[in-house]
Amino acid sequence: MELTTLPTARRPGCPFDPPAELIEAREHAPISRLTFADGHQGWLVTGYDLVRSILADPRFSSRKELMRHHPTIDFGDIEVPPAPPGEFLLMDDPQHSRYRKPLVGKFTVRRMRLLTERVEQVTAEHLDAMEKAGPSADLVTAFAKPIPAIIICELLGVPNEDRGFFQENIDKFLGGATDDEELIAAYTATQTYLAELVAAKRANPTDDVLSDLLDSDLTDEELQGMALLLLAAGFDTTANMLALGTFALLRNPEQLAALRADPTLTDGAVEELMRYLTVAKGFMRIALEDVELGGHTIKAGTMVILSYNTANRDPDRFTNPHALDIHRQEGGHLAFGHGIHQCLGQQLARVEMRVAFPALFNRFPTLRLAVPADEVALRPETADIYGVKSLPVTWE
Repeated sequence: MELTTLPTARRPGCPFDPPAELIEAREHAPISRLTFADGHQGWLVTGYDLVRSILADPRFSSRKELMRHHPTIDFGDIEVPPAPPGEFLLMDDPQHSRYRKPLVGKFTVRRMRLLTERVEQVTAEHLDAMEKAGPSADLVTAFAKPIPAIIICELLGVPNEDRGFFQENIDKFLGGATDDEELIAAYTATQTYLAELVAAKRANPTDDVLSDLLDSDLTDEELQGMALLLLAAGFDTTANMLALGTFALLRNPEQLAALRADPTLTDGAVEELMRYLTVAKGFMRIALEDVELGGHTIKAGTMVILSYNTANRDPDRFTNPHALDIHRQEGGHLAFGHGIHQCLGQQLARVEMRVAFPALFNRFPTLRLAVPADEVALRPETADIYGVKSLPVTWE
């Protein structure tokens, strides 16, 4: 099968499913030819096993400067620069490990579980505010965004009075809904703020992750880049999971009823929502040498799109994959990635979701959509992270 463009449009009435053409491609074969916007012939990988193997294969690179082709943008003769210092998601080892290694101990399972009480407190405060202002709310602004924003800002030492500025600008340059001028302005404002924050930590260290890194050999510019990556990743993905996950549960009332009836299902429900929704839809890799994969030769220099959402809906890996089933026993989803770039903050995200979902539905047992489901405003497919722009809800 050969695709001339990367499918992005979801079917009307199916906001939780990958685009139909992607599902069709996976049904045809786990790897397909894909023509990029500049005419480059690359590959689209939709099968679970192949996506997972590429993520663990050092013959495929994440380096930004090698990403000269894009599925929807023709760069022309523009030279793609390397990732800024500290933004290690778009780097390979050894540069990647140099930045990631000092952070690993800050995001362990144990340390993140110790945050549970604080997450519970922040969640309760926002539920209190919702209840007081109710009986209706936009769950995105009242609940889904502020909880992860507060927690990641506290971890990095962002002062409380600056959190609104941070959240607004991260929204603008990651949300996919702003024009280029506004996006660049938001990105520049965030970078300027982070440079000032690093300088302030140098002058007066506090009890936070950013201050803990001051004793390393990392430069201020590198710390600034790492802070930007952690702030964006620690906020945007979880915020969209909380909102889109609530939407999915409200549209699957039998699953929601089971979760309410048995709190021990919470951990499994979080993992299943991660698999089912896969808000981080996919990533790109480039072959550093010729690689035999799925019966095809991937030539050196060829771009590969890894479709996480179809991999997590692969019927060869998951039984009845297009159903949301919080009782599912099959683990191993790829929503947090795999290999050396597996999400550093995955345990933090799990803690936030394990606290927030039960707390929300326990506080508001009659919670329901305040608009028809097909009127819920979805994030544009141009956004790196999928989700809803707003989720109007109400309760008795």
